[in-house]
Amino acid sequence: QVQLVESGGDLVQPGGSLRLSCAASGSIFSNYAMGWFRQAPWKEREIVGAISTSGGSTYYADSVKGRFTISRDNAKNTVYLQMNRLKPEEAAVYYCAARQSYIDRIFYRRDEYATWGQGTQVTVSS
Repeated sequence: QVQLVESGGDLVQPGGSLRLSCAASGSIFSNYAMGWFRQAPWKEREIVGAISTSGGSTYYADSVKGRFTISRDNAKNTVYLQMNRLKPEEAAVYYCAARQSYIDRIFYRRDEYATWGQGTQVTVSS
């Protein structure tokens, strides 16, 4: 079973950028499709983006398209979320999630992911 550890959360001003990282261990990372989710206080956890096992396919929520980029480095067992032009309403705990898959595809739903990291806090405020 893979274990996940997120990092990179911080306080950033509106319009600023952050890059989140999620380091995986304990299993063959390239066998896992990955997703980034976020959860703000009093809100449901929502998908931000997802990436297939090879990295060849990506998905973004409409609210982040054109500003966020998800990528992965299978040699480093790490998935990244580059976030640009951040908005105050995007302050949340950001989680990465993993789903074992032998098909190179995207998973979209929260309940499709079996393994979650502990989350990293992103605060967007001036």
